[in-house]
Amino acid sequence: MKNIKLTLEYDGTNYYGWQKQNGMKTIQGELEEAIFNVTKEKCDLTGSSRTDAGVHAKGFIANFKTNSKVPPNKFREALNVKLPNDIVVVKSEEVEESFHARYCAKGKTYEYSILNSDVPSALIRNTVYHYKYNLDVEAMKIAAKQFIGTHDFAAFKTQGSSVKGTIRTIFDVNVEKNDEIIKISVKGDGFLYNMVRIIVGTLINVGRGKTDATDIINIINKKDRTLAGDCVPPNGLILKEVYY
Repeated sequence: MKNIKLTLEYDGTNYYGWQKQNGMKTIQGELEEAIFNVTKEKCDLTGSSRTDAGVHAKGFIANFKTNSKVPPNKFREALNVKLPNDIVVVKSEEVEESFHARYCAKGKTYEYSILNSDVPSALIRNTVYHYKYNLDVEAMKIAAKQFIGTHDFAAFKTQGSSVKGTIRTIFDVNVEKNDEIIKISVKGDGFLYNMVRIIVGTLINVGRGKTDATDIINIINKKDRTLAGDCVPPNGLILKEVYY
């Protein structure tokens, strides 16, 4: 039996996230159907992350096991023929039997895009969050660096999520502005439910002057969700890369 690793790119606009759900259109569901159509085998497709409804990916990793005689590198073409055009297999390859897309991952980078302009965009509306108020990007850059390190990020997860441990390590956070687009990239060993979107919401509060750029550590230490920012919309978020 072969273990096939897929590198995926997808636009999550029309999906209820990655994870398969009864009666819902999901990325995992579309891929498993495509794999069945190619191999005539039912498979359990493992994903590197459970991206939410409306979230996109450029370097998502998944794997499945198969007895199919299709050459590993040919799954890319075979699956792309079966998939809708908002899901693309960028690469397919055989990996060792022990490889697990989720448990073997050592870290991920997410990127969030904000269109900071007076009016929204018709063309890129599905991949950016339109925010019309002026933002102090330099203050946001100062605040962003305070997230780096190993912390208890209880204040940066959606209340009611079932995860037990809330300690995570953030390797880097960068804020860059190019014309009207602000990109916030967050690299870490793992993330709580909606953690990146709440970090972005908190940085927006800093950019608006509602939160001081030096208050991030206090918010982290107090572990109080009400002190952090809003959970921004999913459409600006992309899973950019997974590290192994």
